[in-house]
Amino acid sequence: MPSLLIASHNAHKAAEIATILGENFDVQSLARHHGAPEVEEDGDTYTANAVKKAAETAAWLSSQALAQALPDFVLADDSGLAVDALGGAPGVHSARYAGGDGNSTDEANNAKLLRALAGVPGDNRGAEFQCVLALAALGQAGEVRTFEGTCRGRIAQANSGQGGFGYDPLFIPDGHDLSFAELGREVKNAISHRARALAKLAEYLGRG
Repeated sequence: MPSLLIASHNAHKAAEIATILGENFDVQSLARHHGAPEVEEDGDTYTANAVKKAAETAAWLSSQALAQALPDFVLADDSGLAVDALGGAPGVHSARYAGGDGNSTDEANNAKLLRALAGVPGDNRGAEFQCVLALAALGQAGEVRTFEGTCRGRIAQANSGQGGFGYDPLFIPDGHDLSFAELGREVKNAISHRARALAKLAEYLGRG
């Protein structure tokens, strides 16, 4: 069974990845590795950020004298929301869209997005969740593979639903009338951008 360390300090994201991958993988949390670096996401693309997080976390792990065995792989994710009417924004800046130091709160990001789309009619509120996963093999410096996934939909006029995180209360995926936050984890984890990228990763590792 392949062991994967999720290179993310975002507990929601790490838990979602673990749930989607299921029992075919030994998924480990970064929380168990105290002192793991917070990698700065300063790339211009999801791919650049994901590869940087995977490579730097793998290098840090390899340099530590750890009591537990090292995982087989480090898996990093960078994802965001691209809104058609905003020229693809917030894009790679999705987590810090509302500004300030570091990532913004989900509430602040959602509020800014609604303000930016004020007056934009429903048929012009198309959007796409985008995800890039980067997989770094421990002991094989420099070898990082990437996997991409997208999910088309539209931005609602107001927040709805209590589930999920990030822009889930505003994103209504194609083929549905409810937001990700209303549809619930089971539906989201079957059709989301992250689920589609993880399906490609699982196939690559022979666990699809």
